[in-house]
Amino acid sequence: MQLNMSFIQHPKKIYYKEVTRMTFKEFNFKDTLNQAIKDAGFTEPSPVQKDSIPIILAGNDMIGQAQTGTGKTAAFGLPIIQMMKGNSGVEALVIVPTRELAMQVSDELFRFGKTAGLKTATVYGGTAYNRQIDRINQANIIVATPGRLQDLLKSKKIKLNPKFVVLDEADEMLDMGFLDEIKNIFTYLPKDRQTLMFSATMPKQIKLLAEEILNSPKSVTITKSERTNTDITQKFYVVADYERDDALLRLIDYKNPTKCIIFCRMKKEVDRLSSYMTSQGFKVSALHGDMEQKQREHTIRAFKQGLVDIFIATDVAARGLDVNDVSHVFNYHIPFDSESYVHRIGRTGRAGNKGEAITLVSPNELRTIKRIEKDVGTTMVSKVIPTRQEVQSKKDSDLLNKIIQAKVTPSAIDMVKTLQHDIDIVTIAHLLASIVQQEIDVKGKDIIGLGQEEIERLIERAKNQRGRDGNRGGGRGRGRNRSRGGHRGRSSSNRRDRGGEGRRRNSRSRA
Repeated sequence: MQLNMSFIQHPKKIYYKEVTRMTFKEFNFKDTLNQAIKDAGFTEPSPVQKDSIPIILAGNDMIGQAQTGTGKTAAFGLPIIQMMKGNSGVEALVIVPTRELAMQVSDELFRFGKTAGLKTATVYGGTAYNRQIDRINQANIIVATPGRLQDLLKSKKIKLNPKFVVLDEADEMLDMGFLDEIKNIFTYLPKDRQTLMFSATMPKQIKLLAEEILNSPKSVTITKSERTNTDITQKFYVVADYERDDALLRLIDYKNPTKCIIFCRMKKEVDRLSSYMTSQGFKVSALHGDMEQKQREHTIRAFKQGLVDIFIATDVAARGLDVNDVSHVFNYHIPFDSESYVHRIGRTGRAGNKGEAITLVSPNELRTIKRIEKDVGTTMVSKVIPTRQEVQSKKDSDLLNKIIQAKVTPSAIDMVKTLQHDIDIVTIAHLLASIVQQEIDVKGKDIIGLGQEEIERLIERAKNQRGRDGNRGGGRGRGRNRSRGGHRGRSSSNRRDRGGEGRRRNSRSRA
């Protein structure tokens, strides 16, 4: 353990005491795993990791009750990878409620296991069966949603014999109506296995499921605590999906961040957005899992040194990114799990600095906002994207202040004297102001996104809908069509919110 010295002050004396800090080295992981942990930027294990890893390494079944955002993926992933032999065939199966979470968990497990040559595969609906079966046959770890996994097992397209099985976010799967699928899946799995269950809450049905699938489990309970930095202001803006690019540019124009990170869900989204923003004249760097380590290090170094102002990254790629002067974090899409949200916004508001986290959401994603607020114990404030004229007025005002505060240089005096040979001083001023003005012209349509009154109506409607649906989780249907890919709170990326541009904005709330 690392030792720190802290003190307790007394009116006449100062008492020093040793404060122990646990590190990952104390778990005695193999060298390849320690290297992966270092590459991921992890230093100290979180509470759920401290308590869970020894239990799992001892070969026990386990129930982990912990909120999202506490580091559960590493809590089960690291000890499982430590115990895996790396032979051909699937040794570990992780079952999660949504395909988005499946991709994120798979990416993180791949990062932990790649130095040991382990391969991961994701299994979810909406993808060709043959392609997924080929990947399963080559994988050591599978991360799957219940619907597609059950289909593959029932149709005998695959046969699994994993030594380790993880049921992640069990209460969320119950809420989404997956309980029958989960029970059915376990009938196809070997009895001789180590099973781990993680759940934020423990309703009666989850307790009964635990009794059915776990063998004398040990328990780990992590009490909920506020995990977001109070120095970070959190806001969200409701836009149609096709407005995301325009909304992002407008907000960057308005906020004028000193240095910012834009988080995307997918690698291809990072590449597309990076190309688009570069074409708009921004100094941008991209970071995702396909980049070589040397290229990754070069990109991060350029961002830290201020050679680029905007960093666009995926969640996993930005793990461990430590830059103290990031003024803003933008979520191009809201992450589907609270853990990723906490990680993303934690890139700002560091080292005592204030920070701002901004999330773009579609109307269909408002329930996801409320779920994350509940999980994390925080509040995100709804705001309206400023109009083009409002941004222009702010830029003009900032420019005037900059001109007033500027110092006159000798070279500027010489330039004006030269121009005065042919042009009067008033015209010179007008010409120079025109040149400067062109640099701050705000482009794009005037109104982007929804007005405050409409946002409030949608939030209220989402609350009422969830109340009517009760334990069904806000209208998440049962059955095969729902379960393919586990579309929890999925945005309507192919369905535009019509009429958004023409909405009138009564009672606008400033950004």
